[in-house]
Amino acid sequence: MHVLILGGTTEARALAGLLHDDVRVTSSLAGRVAAPRLPAGEVRIGGFGGADGLAAWLREHSVDAVIDATHPFAERISFNAAGAAATAHVPLLALRRPGWVPVAGDAWHEVDSLEAAAAALDGLDSRSDRVFLTTGRMGLAAFADRPEWFLVRSVDAPEAPMPARTEVLLDRGPFGLDGEREILARHRIDVLVTKDSGGAATAPKLQAAREAGLPVVVVRRPPVPQGVPTAATPEEAAAWVRKA
Repeated sequence: MHVLILGGTTEARALAGLLHDDVRVTSSLAGRVAAPRLPAGEVRIGGFGGADGLAAWLREHSVDAVIDATHPFAERISFNAAGAAATAHVPLLALRRPGWVPVAGDAWHEVDSLEAAAAALDGLDSRSDRVFLTTGRMGLAAFADRPEWFLVRSVDAPEAPMPARTEVLLDRGPFGLDGEREILARHRIDVLVTKDSGGAATAPKLQAAREAGLPVVVVRRPPVPQGVPTAATPEEAAAWVRKA
């Protein structure tokens, strides 16, 4: 059995580790990170050329099942995967870690896009001149015209366009609570902007913001393509593969 896992997420690597002793596993990474953490099994890096290119790859390599374990915000590849799997008549499962939910003490402002997140900075009740931006390096253009000072955290260095007043913090999760508290205090952060990536690796920043009484602008994740079944954990996804 040949399984294609899309994505370089923590869950994707865990799933590859669960499966590679029993089935042939190929993990496909987008190639956006310079030094990705490689999973067990075979690895390919780069795009497929859209849904048609992916469908052709599935046929050429006799793939029996596809797991979309990409980042929850990798909307384009998720829809390409759905189209390709339907064209090639290959079963598809989306592996999505549960999203975050606000708890008592949180001051969340939920929006549907990075552009809306940038606009939301104008409507915050508290002073918001110093922003901790943890949405990744690919969407900084949405904030390029903002006057605030931004601390941008990403794995690799971002490229223009980006806000004029930007300090870059190169780091890779998981992040601990003490470290997140220290960042908020040292940089005198007024507001946190993040995507609802879910999972535990980057969640401590939410607790640190809650403790500091900071507002948090949260970008909601896009939906999984219609008709695609989902699993919340690598273990659930591995069980689905073995039944496929």
